[in-house]
Amino acid sequence: MSTSTLAFDISQFFPSLNYHLLSYILRKAGFDLKIVWFLSNYLVGKKTQYFWNDFSSSLFNIDVGVGQGSALSPILSTLYLAPFLYIFKKCIKNLKIPISMLLFVDNGLFIAQSKSFSLSYILLSSNYNIASNLLSKFSLIIEHSKTNIFYFSRSCRTFNLPSLNLSFLRGPTLHPKNTWRYLEFIFDKNLSFWQYINFYADKTMSTVKCMKILGNSNWGLIPHQKCLLYKSYVLPITLYSF
Repeated sequence: MSTSTLAFDISQFFPSLNYHLLSYILRKAGFDLKIVWFLSNYLVGKKTQYFWNDFSSSLFNIDVGVGQGSALSPILSTLYLAPFLYIFKKCIKNLKIPISMLLFVDNGLFIAQSKSFSLSYILLSSNYNIASNLLSKFSLIIEHSKTNIFYFSRSCRTFNLPSLNLSFLRGPTLHPKNTWRYLEFIFDKNLSFWQYINFYADKTMSTVKCMKILGNSNWGLIPHQKCLLYKSYVLPITLYSF
């Protein structure tokens, strides 16, 4: 059994949300009209200004998108994507495409499992095409240049791994790599995690060695300070990849 993964990013996610479509989604979801009206007014009539050293631009209207960093943005973006997920899952179910998807707001994963890489390639290619076309109807675009394809297998044999040609979507050809870094984790095709362990072990040792710089030949750090630094800086890297 082989597993193939396709990681993608949604280009300019927060600035691209269409407030007309969001208002429609909120009404269909059964939200009170007062809430819909409040959020509609919250999203329109906004202005922004750019500053660079002594230069300041004029005000620009930004009637599209939600503010990145705003407390409401993650909630609104989740509500915005809910219909997409529903339609997408219903579509692949009707087409009987055995594929899974994980979505993390502005990026996600398509996961296909099959007995051959060639079949996984077909599943991923079809699924990517469906998702890309569907997202465009939500005024969202997959950033093809940031899309990555990766294959996993229990076998240690060398395989001819197929590349994914995205020319039908005006995108590049994606070539699989030996290692893949995603959400601060480093994966290899056999999921041994040796690259991940070695990377963060080296980073941990470098941090420990840098602690010596904080002392000098006469005074150095006292044991309490060393313990505090170790818990604050070394352990988070070892345990949580910070």
